[in-house]
Amino acid sequence: MLYELIAVVRPGNLLEVKEIARTAGALILRNGGTIRGIKNWGVWSLPKKTRKHQAQYTDGHYWIMRYDASVSCSKEVRMTLGLDPRMIKFSTVKLGDGTLSSLSKLGGDIIWREGRAH
Repeated sequence: MLYELIAVVRPGNLLEVKEIARTAGALILRNGGTIRGIKNWGVWSLPKKTRKHQAQYTDGHYWIMRYDASVSCSKEVRMTLGLDPRMIKFSTVKLGDGTLSSLSKLGGDIIWREGRAH
């Protein structure tokens, strides 16, 4: 299955973002998945103040990853990210209907803002 993961990490340390992305990527690759693309969107304001792990956040460091993996692998990635205290929020979305013809049309490019790749 093809998934898209949008994650928001506490701002301030790019090394934390890279480490979390590396951990998620390693889980996917170890379980036989493929990473199609990853983008760093940088620090953006959150839609509303968010409390997580006894801290309040108004900004977050956004990044996105598109990957192919099994359902169990995707669950493991979500569980791992959910336990990481550096994570503010994340969401995983299954793309396409799972057929090869629909998935082949979706590449690794992650479009952001008016059709431009960032």
